[in-house]
Amino acid sequence: MPNPADPAPPALAVRGLAKSFGSFRALEGIDLDIRRGEFICFLGPSGCGKTTLLRAIAGLDPQDEGTIHQNGRDITRAPVAGRDFGIVFQSYALFPNLTVAANIGYGLRGAGMTRARRQERVRELLELVNLAGQERKYPSQISGGQQQRVALARALAPEPQLLLLDEPLSALDAQVRLHLREQLRQLQQELGVTTIMVTHDQDEALSLADRIVVMNQGVIEQTGTPEEVFLHPASPFVAGFLGDMNFLTGTAGGDGRVVIAAPDAAGPGTALALPATRLPEAGGRVRIGIRPSDIEARLPGDGAGEIEAVIETVFFRGNTHVLALRCPALGTMLNVELTRDAWHALGRERGGTLALTLPPDRLHVFPEP
Repeated sequence: MPNPADPAPPALAVRGLAKSFGSFRALEGIDLDIRRGEFICFLGPSGCGKTTLLRAIAGLDPQDEGTIHQNGRDITRAPVAGRDFGIVFQSYALFPNLTVAANIGYGLRGAGMTRARRQERVRELLELVNLAGQERKYPSQISGGQQQRVALARALAPEPQLLLLDEPLSALDAQVRLHLREQLRQLQQELGVTTIMVTHDQDEALSLADRIVVMNQGVIEQTGTPEEVFLHPASPFVAGFLGDMNFLTGTAGGDGRVVIAAPDAAGPGTALALPATRLPEAGGRVRIGIRPSDIEARLPGDGAGEIEAVIETVFFRGNTHVLALRCPALGTMLNVELTRDAWHALGRERGGTLALTLPPDRLHVFPEP
């Protein structure tokens, strides 16, 4: 939301945006403010509405309802050419018959610049995206990562106030993506250009964004900093989409605990202590989430609150091991992530038993609908 101490209007203000394709409601009641100089990521699964929202902002797929203001100016019905933005598509959309320099300079045609100034601006952008010396090559003669940097330079050429990125890194291999991600963030910070990036990659959003807009089925589930949406998810969807999450369903007691009853188990079930700040109403059904890295695992002993688990599978992930554990008392499987040293210290193999503790302060509590 806008900073009350800042009298300037937000870089972008979206109110009540809605969009349908036939009977399909792609966007519903989108309200969003983006501050000047922010890097925002629209994050969500395929079909959640993130690209539709980006294209509505650009005027490429105008909304059916709602308003859009850019720096206080109403652009709700403005044509594409009447909106001040640069855009980079997943497919790069470079002109194959133009050189790198000509592709970058294409957006400067008709900008009122002299030929000398256009050439100077292209040289500046080539330096900016580390492509100096490549200006005479054609898109087919450079790598995918270089093509993406050409597309980025072309979008930045007219010095737009808003940069729109539609999954710009998804077509690249993992190492190139990581390198270009770092370059993109550094470049955005240097230029201070307000940037909106669409992505379905949670790591990308967490590492790049000042704020993340998590979308699901055409609505915004949560907006916040990467730390806020990861550590304090507002819904089970956000909790599960941003990082791995184990989920359990139980009944809240009146003593600050929730009882998880295994489907085939006799007896009162397993009671888990809940964080004091998230106590649900007694008798209500709740959904509990906990990340694999937050579960404590040790050798079986006499510790209070221990949950017995049997190791079904171990996945090696470089610096960590992820254990798939069968928990009879809970009637479900849990994933537990351990450091390499912690795993080796346990000295267990597939079929071995462990004792688990679910720390109350690491539990995420959601009411069942």
